[in-house]
Amino acid sequence: MIDWQEIIGIVAGCCTTIAFLPQVIKTWRSKSARDLSLTMFLVFFTGVLLWLIYGILIADLPVILANGATLVLAGILLFFKVIYK
Repeated sequence: MIDWQEIIGIVAGCCTTIAFLPQVIKTWRSKSARDLSLTMFLVFFTGVLLWLIYGILIADLPVILANGATLVLAGILLFFKVIYK
């Protein structure tokens, strides 16, 4: 039997995570993160980290996968923000 709730969660997680990819690529290619708000990304990164912890605590695979991947991409953007001053 297909678990539609889990499929919807995984697809939603993929969409929201993939949305960050163009920004990561653009920032990497341009070597500029001047237009990115450091405060916003620090708050966002913290929120995603907490969602990941929450997903682990409740053993929810879509929440874990989506937030784990988003945390990596947001971490890359934070790294770029620091090194491309």
